[in-house]
Amino acid sequence: MAGLLCGTKRKKQVSDLHEEGKNAINAPMLPSGTDIHPEDTLLEENAERIMLDPTSRENLKFKDLLKVLIDWINSELEEDRIIVKDLEEDCYDGQVLQKLFEKLSGRKLNVAEVTQSEIGQKQKLQTVLEAVNELLRPHGWTIEWSVDSIHSKNLVAIVYLLVALAMHFQAPIRLPEHVSAKVVVVKKREGILQTALVSKELTSTTEMMMGRFERDAFDTLLDHAPDKLNVVKTSLITFVNKHLNKLNLEVTELESQFADGVYLILLMGLLENYFVPLYNFFLTPESFEQKVHNVAFAFELMQDGGLKKPKARPEDVVNLNLKSTLRVLYNLFTNYKNSD
Repeated sequence: MAGLLCGTKRKKQVSDLHEEGKNAINAPMLPSGTDIHPEDTLLEENAERIMLDPTSRENLKFKDLLKVLIDWINSELEEDRIIVKDLEEDCYDGQVLQKLFEKLSGRKLNVAEVTQSEIGQKQKLQTVLEAVNELLRPHGWTIEWSVDSIHSKNLVAIVYLLVALAMHFQAPIRLPEHVSAKVVVVKKREGILQTALVSKELTSTTEMMMGRFERDAFDTLLDHAPDKLNVVKTSLITFVNKHLNKLNLEVTELESQFADGVYLILLMGLLENYFVPLYNFFLTPESFEQKVHNVAFAFELMQDGGLKKPKARPEDVVNLNLKSTLRVLYNLFTNYKNSD
């Protein structure tokens, strides 16, 4: 019996040594600090696995992008009392992605509310991603995510998906520009593992990202009917001055005089007939951040008044983007044009 156990142990040692040697041969030089887990080497022929390079995880712009996306999700799902802290751990099972897509699209998906099993989670992900892909593909999006990549907590795939949703639904957030991430791609070819370090672009410039949005009436107006645009601007100036004149304030330039958010806040107070405490905003904002705070606060007041969250970004209003300012003011005009 002792000899049998000894022989079995020796065979296991030989097997472990053989496996270690095979992995050493199959895995060529990897970037420093990259860990390949055992499950990453158990690939079928021609299969591949993608892992985030540790240096990218510590990149400040990448971290900033993650924070912007997390804050956006938490804002959208506040009514559902869902709080996301970690994209990998909170998005992989499909629950958060389901709720987010339903909120953004206004469409209810036919999926089980809570699924604990891996099969159930993947089935939910399948339904959610099919709906997402069906929506995004006609608009030229490249599908950089899958059920397996999301469920395996592939952060790059999750970020690709969230960025696409944010851009498609014109989320009122400002995505950091030129964010990229390095990923380690592990492939199996003829039984040998091959690795490569690849850079993935997650965001481009704000102008290019905005260009993916569907054009609306204001785009057409600016491009093809500047004479009619002046009529719209005159109507909006008349509307805002009707109310701001009560405070002895007057607007002559829409894009510049609303850029610091002060007039927007005061206008909302007048339209809803309440006084906005001065400690809630910067009456004489000096920095870009203070102006963004004011415009964002005005957007909150609009939502409190029953209006939908503006599709414009506070940063774009502050940056004197005429279309963004017109969209915000036109939304107020359509809701309060009969208000005294």
